[in-house]
Amino acid sequence: MAGNALGGSRERDDEYVRTHLEPLFGAPLTSEHRNDLDAYLCELRAWGARLDLVAPRDQDEFLDLALWDAAVVAREEALRGRAVDRIVDVGSGGGAPGIPLAIFLSALRGGGQVTLVEPRTKRVSFLRTVAGRLRTAELEVVRARSDELPEGGYDVAISRATLAPEEWLVEGGRLARGAVWVLLARGQDPTLARWSVDRALDYAWPLGKQQRRALRFARG
Repeated sequence: MAGNALGGSRERDDEYVRTHLEPLFGAPLTSEHRNDLDAYLCELRAWGARLDLVAPRDQDEFLDLALWDAAVVAREEALRGRAVDRIVDVGSGGGAPGIPLAIFLSALRGGGQVTLVEPRTKRVSFLRTVAGRLRTAELEVVRARSDELPEGGYDVAISRATLAPEEWLVEGGRLARGAVWVLLARGQDPTLARWSVDRALDYAWPLGKQQRRALRFARG
């Protein structure tokens, strides 16, 4: 077991929400959304080590890795997206960013279906277990590779570290009608004909301080 890295407590998680997430959103999360967030983190810790879902160095990195990219994207999508948008998270694995993204979008704008796409059976079992516990997030779990998904079947596409940024932008552009999110830790911004960046967000994980960059590409 990964012991300290996947350990933690409800009190530590609550502190993260109060100190970092709620100031980012500008409003407190409801008890229902907090319960869903707790359920996700609980299952991720329980399944994480034996399925190699996450590999954080410590508890701080665990929380940043699980929650912060999703929070940054959710805040932006809440400003410009619609509650009926269909979002696809490709290579969901440990559920981030897709699961917390669905919880946060429910809290910030009232909804938005997130489809979690993962080809590996045991990870699909994890995602379905979490989805079955949540009450505020509208989640669909699909066992598939991204190239099996329909072209233009979603409004927004996102993925983290499943493909190289340039490859993901091409594949995300095939899947999404409206926007593609590319999450970067380093390197040059990718480009794709007929897609342009309509939002570039530079930020750091609040505890680990790793520098991150999120690019929202829109068609046209």
